[in-house]
Amino acid sequence: MTDEDWMQYAINLAARAEQQGEVPVGAVLVKDGQIVGEGWNQMISLNDPSAHAEMQAIRAAAGTLTNYRLPGCTLYVTLEPCSMCAGAMVHSRIQRLVFGAPDAKTGAAGSVLNLLQHQRFNHQVELSGGVLAEQCAAQLSGFFQRRRAEQKALKRAQPAS
Repeated sequence: MTDEDWMQYAINLAARAEQQGEVPVGAVLVKDGQIVGEGWNQMISLNDPSAHAEMQAIRAAAGTLTNYRLPGCTLYVTLEPCSMCAGAMVHSRIQRLVFGAPDAKTGAAGSVLNLLQHQRFNHQVELSGGVLAEQCAAQLSGFFQRRRAEQKALKRAQPAS
């Protein structure tokens, strides 16, 4: 499968997050052409600020491979990772990251800063960004547009005091 195929898989996982009322981000970890872990945002449903899609996928892959190190793995994620997720990728020795939409506010794979290829770290992650970026960004922006519209409708429905 190609990077685009795996990213489409991650986009489908992001739809699961959206169905649960979460920000639609999905991630899949692949080794030797096989899925070893997958995840989607679940911070709200699990009451866990670390339950980002990438963290869920990394935890699942570590369980599948029975190893906290994940060499030879590629992580596909629909949104550029934050610093927490980028740090976990470095610590778990993920070989490569492929992300969809950049994140100009908290992106730690080049948009705000690049933790994945910091020269002082003992591991650098290969990086490919912008794969199906428009589709990933549209999924996110559509979610936030709907959420804002729902909040406006709720305010209009409230009786004036």
